[in-house]
Amino acid sequence: MALEIVMPKMGLTMTAGTVGKWLKREGERVRKGEGLVEVLTEKITNLVESPFDGVLLRIAAPEGTSLPIGGVMGYVGEENEMLPSAAPQHLPGDTTVPSSAENAAAQAVPGAAPVLSANESRAGGAASGFPSDRPANIRISPVARKIAQEHDLDYTRLKGSGPDGRITKEDVEAALKVSAVSPSSAALQPDGHAVVESAPAGLFDETPYSGVRKIIGDRMQSSWTLAPKVTHHAWADAKALLDLRTSLNETLEKEERITVTDMLVKITATALRRKRFMNVSLRGGSVVAFRDINIGVAVALEGGLIVPVIRNADEKSLSRISREMRELAGKARENTLSLEEISGGTFTLTNLGGYRSTEFFTPVINQPESAILGVGRTKEMPVAMDGQVVVRPMAALSLAHDHRIIDGAPAAEFLALLIELIEKPYSVFL
Repeated sequence: MALEIVMPKMGLTMTAGTVGKWLKREGERVRKGEGLVEVLTEKITNLVESPFDGVLLRIAAPEGTSLPIGGVMGYVGEENEMLPSAAPQHLPGDTTVPSSAENAAAQAVPGAAPVLSANESRAGGAASGFPSDRPANIRISPVARKIAQEHDLDYTRLKGSGPDGRITKEDVEAALKVSAVSPSSAALQPDGHAVVESAPAGLFDETPYSGVRKIIGDRMQSSWTLAPKVTHHAWADAKALLDLRTSLNETLEKEERITVTDMLVKITATALRRKRFMNVSLRGGSVVAFRDINIGVAVALEGGLIVPVIRNADEKSLSRISREMRELAGKARENTLSLEEISGGTFTLTNLGGYRSTEFFTPVINQPESAILGVGRTKEMPVAMDGQVVVRPMAALSLAHDHRIIDGAPAAEFLALLIELIEKPYSVFL
């Protein structure tokens, strides 16, 4: 019997996922345990494997489709096997005759494009995103329609290259390459359609805003609009911290050396243990105060960002934190982090100091947390000490917090403690 390949649940907070790249084509044989399709969530890319030997009978959800947990992505079975009677009978990617289940799936996923019924398709109107005079027989794949809508491209004017004239992803991407649609380059006709001005070929390259990049962008936008944030900026004298790091590393092998980020994780965790009002989250109608102190550390990857978590960082030695940081960073680069390793953070640290270009900035809070510490570059600066002007390595700190549950005065108190611990690190590590 053909088996459904469904959107898996990969975490307590996951409600939906996006179909990434299909690794097999319809009709192609697959082995048990062989990768079938990549699934993108707000946290990681996960590989869904075939449950047994067989054939990929149908791809029900093309690349770029958003589905709720349990939504059917495809079917695997024996060659020439009939699909279950409940399986959609329209061709993969055909959205002209959607089922009620598809409508429910679209409504369950925030931001998903609505699937029109036959009557709605003929009527057009606001639900379609285009004027009511659009043709009733437009056939377009979900991923193509999604890309077109994201770029405000009127796909009703495109000629499809797929079966029966269906508009494909490639058709939309080709149209985007030869058209520039922006408020500055598009005027409106009386009927509301945009007049698209063609851009000279070769002036730009365009990549669809989708996949992991879009998931990250959506989370950043949600955090920015959800939490009224305040950012505190301050300098911290880093001389004692850097001197201690140098001293510690003189006794360690190269691959075991301590980084400034390792030390800041421990310092931040120590500060959170003393000032627990910063280790909180707003969940529904309650302010949740976390007992554990789990520090997420932002790791930049090519084309994305991920935040692995050091659990109970306040209870761990500096050497153990450093070891875990190396392991997690390596897994992040190899895309092998488990869900547990990127979940459960209560406070995030992001360090841009290594780029030597950024001092103060406004880091975006990693929801549902309520605060994040941004670390900029450390630079030599003249400062007054004991009535004398001396040159010291000063580290730039930016603390952003959710003003709904953390007021400015307590946040300033926490930042003062961080500065004190950075300037007197022996109290933390010795």
